[in-house]
This record gives sequence, C-alpha cells and structure tokens, in this order.
Amino acid sequence: MSGTFSLHLLLLLLLSLHSSSGSMAALTTQTLDIPPQYYNPKLPAHALSSSKKYEGSSDLVHLRYHMGPVLSSPINIYLIWYGKWNPSQKLIIKDFLLSISANHRAAASPSVSKWWSTASLYTDQTGANVSRTVLIAKEYVDQLYSQGTHLTRLSIQQVIGNAVKSAPFPVDHKNGIYLILTSSDVTVQDFCRAVCGFHYFTFPSMVGYTLPYAWVGNSGKQCPEVCAYPFATPGYMAGSGPGALAPPNGDVGVDGMISVIGHELAELSTNPLVNAWYAGEDPTAPTEIGDLCEGLYGTGGGGGYIGQVMRDGAGRTFNLNGRRGRRFLVQWIWSPILKACAGPNALD
Repeated sequence: MSGTFSLHLLLLLLLSLHSSSGSMAALTTQTLDIPPQYYNPKLPAHALSSSKKYEGSSDLVHLRYHMGPVLSSPINIYLIWYGKWNPSQKLIIKDFLLSISANHRAAASPSVSKWWSTASLYTDQTGANVSRTVLIAKEYVDQLYSQGTHLTRLSIQQVIGNAVKSAPFPVDHKNGIYLILTSSDVTVQDFCRAVCGFHYFTFPSMVGYTLPYAWVGNSGKQCPEVCAYPFATPGYMAGSGPGALAPPNGDVGVDGMISVIGHELAELSTNPLVNAWYAGEDPTAPTEIGDLCEGLYGTGGGGGYIGQVMRDGAGRTFNLNGRRGRRFLVQWIWSPILKACAGPNALD
C-alpha cells in the first residue's frame, strides 16, 4: 500500500540467517572518548553475489516521475504525540527531526543532514528540489487517547482532524506535513502484521482538507523483532545470527522508530500525494524511495545483512550523527543520480 514501511526485511531474514559473531557489548552510558569503530557483522555464507556493490541495481528498478508535486518549500512538521510519551523519548525523536535541515551540517560526518541530501535531489516538473529545510512547526499531545487505544487508518485521520479543528494546529496546505506517533500501548490497523509505518493524505470528508501525513508506531512492547530490527531479532534466528544490536540511544522501540520515521519522511517528501516519484504501475501500491532500500544501512548490505555500520565505545550501533552529539541508525534511500541506494556512510 502507498508509502508503507513493509515487512520485506523479515522475509529477507528468513532466507539469510546470520552467522554468529559473538555477543554484543553490554549497554552502558555513551562513551565519547573512544573513537567509533566500523562494525562489519560476519556475512552469511553465499548470501551475496560476486559483485562488489550490493546496494541496488538500476537494471531492476524503474523509478519514474508521475508529474505530481514534491515538498519543495520549507517543510513544516506538525507533530502529534498520541498516547503517553516520556520526555526522553520525545527528545530522541525531536533531535532526529531537527538534525535533518541543512543548517545542521556542522554535525559530525556522516550526518543526518547529509543523509537527507539524497532526498533533496528529487525535483518536481518545475525543477524545484525537495527542501533541505525541515522544521518542527508545532506539537500537540493527545494523551487522553481521543480515538481510543486502537486506531484504524481512518481514525488516524480523525486524530489529525481533531487537532486542526480544535486549533492547536493550522491548516498548512503549502508547507505542512502531519506526523502522528503512537505510544507503545496503542495498537494500529495492520501494525506489526503488515506495516511499521505509512504515509498518505487526509480525505476532505474526514478532515475537511487534503493534507499529507505519516504515521509511525512505537513497537517496543508489541513487535520489536519486526519493526525495531536490528535492535531486536526474531525468535526463529535462535542464536544463529550476531544477536540484537545495541540501540544508539538506549531505547529499542524509539531507536527502531527513527529509521521508520526517516523512511516515511523521505517518501512523503518525494511523493506527498502519491502521484510523484515511485516505481511500479499501480499508484495504489507504489514502490517508493524508502521501499527500494529497506534493510540497508551501509556498504555491502543485502540478503538480510544490514551493511557496514559503526559502533561507539559502549558497543552501540549507528550510521549517522545528529545534533547535540546524538547518533542514529537510519536506512538508506534510493538516489536518482547513482541509481542505487545511498547513504553518507558509504565506503565506496
């Protein structure tokens, strides 16, 4: 379905169980005085071809532009915290979002801002690029669960409608996107079973307006092995892989959300009304720039292998640096220039 962070990665893992690489270092407070080291989990035997580049092939991908808009103006994120969130969780997510803009290029390399520069390569029919400026315009906390603790795709739109109608948020047709994040006690239609997040646009009949939006859920208590991989691993791996990797910010659910949020924002910016950049002939089920790179975080990824990433002195895994010294593990996205998945931590 449109803009869905699907579970293809889980299927890839079934085909390619990792070889053991020993236990992960215990999670401790971040150690900044030890330089990060590249981390290259042992490759499963015969999982990859003889090619030296595994991150995608232009021979297999036909990404096309369908003449719709991209988010070329400064992007205003209207952030809805649905359910109960603690301040530390919010801070991790906001630090990621605020690391995207070009004015945060001062962050250590490889940076979140440089990662977003791949999304900014996409243009609309006027030649305008996806914006490098991403702001948190406003936040709204729906801690009383206005639509209950189980949401459907339609009731998610109602959450947005309530926020717009009660006026904590404006109706921002030109620059706005609406990001709904559900806490770990909220179940959502198809969550864990088929999706970890998705994006679409609101229906005027539900909200009164057509507004691009995305939803991502905290899977920490429901299905971390599905939606927070590789910080949790499926039971069927049963010790045959390197084990779960340590999350860079110490929160499996939230650290897992970060990559899904990145995935959805990249797709929302390049295909906000599901008529811009995607592969495939069916606009109701497009393959977008995040879908093409699902499960790839570094050079050499493929076949259930995440690719070469980094570990800090406490053994925590990351591939991007953000504001205030924050670190994240975020999947790569498809580059229209390289015709392959790309990330700033690439080694080739």
